[in-house]
Amino acid sequence: MDVIMPQLGETVTEGVVTRWYKKVGDAVKADETLFDVETDKVSTEIPAPASGVVAEILVAEGVTAKVGVRLAVINEMGAKATPEMRESGAARTPAVAQSGSVAAAAPVTAPLRTSRMMPADAGARLSPVVRRMIAEHQLNPADIRGTGRDGRITREDVAGFIAQRGAGSVPQPARAVMTGGQTRKPLNDVRKRTGEHMLKSWTTAPHVLQAVEVNFLKVEQARQAAGAEWKTREGFTLTYLPFVACAVSAALARFPLLNASLDRDDLIVHQRINLGIAVDLNFDGLVVPVVKNAAAKSLPQLAREINDLAQRARGNKLKPDDMTEGTYTLSNSGVFGTLITASIINPPQVAILSTDGVHKKPVVIEGPQGDSVAIRPVGVLAQTFDHRAVDGAYSAAFLREVKTLIESRDWLQALNA
Repeated sequence: MDVIMPQLGETVTEGVVTRWYKKVGDAVKADETLFDVETDKVSTEIPAPASGVVAEILVAEGVTAKVGVRLAVINEMGAKATPEMRESGAARTPAVAQSGSVAAAAPVTAPLRTSRMMPADAGARLSPVVRRMIAEHQLNPADIRGTGRDGRITREDVAGFIAQRGAGSVPQPARAVMTGGQTRKPLNDVRKRTGEHMLKSWTTAPHVLQAVEVNFLKVEQARQAAGAEWKTREGFTLTYLPFVACAVSAALARFPLLNASLDRDDLIVHQRINLGIAVDLNFDGLVVPVVKNAAAKSLPQLAREINDLAQRARGNKLKPDDMTEGTYTLSNSGVFGTLITASIINPPQVAILSTDGVHKKPVVIEGPQGDSVAIRPVGVLAQTFDHRAVDGAYSAAFLREVKTLIESRDWLQALNA
């Protein structure tokens, strides 16, 4: 069976093979960790797709490969490795340098036999993200204790070392140039990749922003009534985001043209509602793991899964499948108290919703005895949509549906479902 470079997110086109856990001739079991892959968005362990013997390794450690490229071959028949393989541990690789790149269309036939790949010191084998952080902070890897597998230095190890030495969490300029009171700092890889993707989206899709104010009183009442017990039982705080996710999932079922992707001149309307949740990685970039089939899940299930994805994202423990099949995205800037955010669409999706800060505000309450003013928790939901997919009236009707659901549903009952 061929082992290929997985798709680690809809917008990710390549990854770096940072480590092989098996060598040619080793036995491997299905779902056992086979290798590590790192992209500009995520670092993750990739399991073996089948049980058998590693017959070939076609891409060496440190090499960048396009999604879909053959990385290795597993002999599912369990045939013994040749004496030559067992003696040398040699890997069959394409004719590329250790720091090179393998394109999806690159030929993998007639490979060259390389010398034995001896395991390097775990502290010296640095992933691209770790290497960049160390360079930006001008650190010595020998000073950092690695807590990863076999003592490997992780992103968290570097961040912890920086915090302990009082450098703060904001990276210091790498090779910055001071001229005329200004500092010139090169963009890191994460910022460059993010910028390229956002620029492509912005220049391709006709973006339109619409926003509504939402009264979160019923949500807040549910959080006040059940929040303390929830945190004690579940171990994390019940935020506004799962309530919004629940309402959005229900509304998308009624407005399916927003749960869609554009493929040239075709709008692909998806049957399942898969919510991408934008997760900040401590200001070092972001990833968008996906809650699959969100409309079929209860409010407690959504809250647990959103928290689980966020925690695993920040711990570099996302699996490849966690990053795929998103059909609509939620961006949560509200934790920073923002008023309104015009988010950029994550193509090929056609819409994204920003949940901004919830603040206490005076609200006019209509009643049989006339109008009155009361203090209510109010927040803005701002949707950016692709005008090629839908028009303003459709988007506005969807936002009205989300607003109505948030303001009128019995959320305490939903928490007990």
